[in-house]
Amino acid sequence: MADDPNKDPDDEFRDMLREFLSGNSSIDPSQLAGAAGLPNDPASIQQLLGQLQNALMNPGGGINWDLAQQQARALASDGAHAVTPAERAAMEQSFHVAALWLDQATTVAELPGSPELIGRAEWARQTMPIWTQLAEPVALSISDALTRVLTEQAPEEMQGMIQNAGQVMRSIGGALFAMQLGQVVGQLAKEVVSGGDIGIPLLPEGTAALLPQNVDEFGSGLDIPADQVQLYLAVRELAHARLFRHAKWLRLQLITQITAFARGITIDTDRLESLAEGFDPSNPEELRQAMVSGALIPPKTEEQQEALERLETVLALVEGWVDVVTAGATRLLPKADAIAETVRRRRASGGPAESAFATLVGLELRPRRLREAAAMWQAVTDAVGPEARDRLWSHPDLLPQAADLDDPSALVSRLTAAASGQEPERDELDQAIEDLLRDDRERPTED
Repeated sequence: MADDPNKDPDDEFRDMLREFLSGNSSIDPSQLAGAAGLPNDPASIQQLLGQLQNALMNPGGGINWDLAQQQARALASDGAHAVTPAERAAMEQSFHVAALWLDQATTVAELPGSPELIGRAEWARQTMPIWTQLAEPVALSISDALTRVLTEQAPEEMQGMIQNAGQVMRSIGGALFAMQLGQVVGQLAKEVVSGGDIGIPLLPEGTAALLPQNVDEFGSGLDIPADQVQLYLAVRELAHARLFRHAKWLRLQLITQITAFARGITIDTDRLESLAEGFDPSNPEELRQAMVSGALIPPKTEEQQEALERLETVLALVEGWVDVVTAGATRLLPKADAIAETVRRRRASGGPAESAFATLVGLELRPRRLREAAAMWQAVTDAVGPEARDRLWSHPDLLPQAADLDDPSALVSRLTAAASGQEPERDELDQAIEDLLRDDRERPTED
């Protein structure tokens, strides 16, 4: 209960938070850092408290995504080293050869600019705009749900204190979420080998990039010459970047589908209320587990599941095409099959950072139907060649559908008929429409 009845509830709420942030509270800041998914070290704890203080002093300004970038770049820089002249020379040569090999495997044109060699922190910086675009809908949902539940669950004597503090809570919740996203992206920066490694277009259009330090770590222990690993990964990266530049509609469609899916996510308020009722600030482990496990995101609705399946189909089509084109371009590389299998296993298992992103946004990045998509693209390539295959990316209406992954024979039949100049076989609906139109044309007109 407030001591001064004339005191603004917002000011009293801020005073309560300031007391905690200044250290005059029984809550251990290291436990709060653990609940936020941050390392339990003095520097991280100090950074967390500083960011929360900033959110407290500047409420209502939306989510400060600069926090995510700062966190990501700091984590990515830990243990990173600059590209050496030898690494640069070797990988630039790999990109040069990769471009020549790709010209023989696809009709998709080469990139206008030169590929890049970037460090981990630079990857985090360049990709953060897309990460924040994907994560913002869920961040806002969590902030709103947290504010609503705290307001509903607060004791009666604290209602006046909390009911007017929504902006403060949103700012603090947004700061915690942004820092968690920074942790995810910073960890990913230590795992990815290239700009397109995740499968979605994170770098600016037409940009291809390798991360030399991560490429070297990817190849260590494979018992495969480093130059072959570099060349294979360079081919994959160029193929991915070429595809998104060629199919200009693809990038926007894919990002739009992901953000639309994220906007449909709601927070399980019953679960959140249950946590709020028994929440012990000195022991936030249950809350941390709920956030890490994704327990606050309820099962997908039927509409969400359908949207997810459409999204997974497009992701699988992209990755499957890249696999087939890369296999065709690297057929002269002695260890290409072994490297390809390593890539497939790595992609199938994902990593801890991807799992963390899935809990933050409710979306798995790895397409489940990749092998079916690759088999379909290979069947199309064998039947009609690279030019007709690549032409399917010229418009979204031409892109194969999920049914084509199940059974590509109908798609192959249509493409083969078109390539030979024959009319494709009509299905019953097409035939019925043609019969109706013919009847109308043949029916005599009345005078």
